Amino acid sequence: MDYETLRKVMVEEQLISRGIKDKRVLDAMGKVPRHIFVEEALRSRAYGDYPLPIGEKQTISQPYMVALMTEALGLRGNENVLEIGTGSGYQSAVLAELCDRVYSVERIKSLAIKAREHLDSLKYMNVAIKIFDGTYGWIEYAPYDAVIVTAGAPEIPQSLIDQLAIGGRMVIPVGDEFSQVLVKVEKNRDGIKTTNICGCVFVKLVGNYGWKE
Repeated sequence: MDYETLRKVMVEEQLISRGIKDKRVLDAMGKVPRHIFVEEALRSRAYGDYPLPIGEKQTISQPYMVALMTEALGLRGNENVLEIGTGSGYQSAVLAELCDRVYSVERIKSLAIKAREHLDSLKYMNVAIKIFDGTYGWIEYAPYDAVIVTAGAPEIPQSLIDQLAIGGRMVIPVGDEFSQVLVKVEKNRDGIKTTNICGCVFVKLVGNYGWKE
């Protein structure tokens, strides 16, 4: 299949037409081979306007949602970014195109291993993956300029707020297991400011500071 053309169509029809404006985000989405991060049987659908299953009851997010969350972080190239929920590794690859270093935490070992293989095959060496409870974050490399959470939390974990640098941004879905609101968190010396972006539905953020298994 002509995946390059499919990516161009995805960017034009799903992202630009819906208001994604950050050229760096659009370029990254047009470059990263999304089909590599899904099962071979689903590759013909990899650039469709919907999430896809990746095993272990997890999904690769809809392209528009990946772009929207990434754009909200306002990355300029020199940031250290914490990602909670490596999943397929696709969001990690998009971030890797846009920042200095990505620290990604995934609680499901099989997904983390597969994501590492895909990222290595594409030579994304600025992504580190840790198999752990993501609701704790990754304190060794904190503070982070940006944090992105790719699963829905009942509330914003204080642990992630604590690891966000002053002036940093976090994007996280917050709500119940069937319906959430995508929230942007901005941290300053006086505390945090939250802004609701849109409604969304993500898999549950499971962990000590999230949903219990």
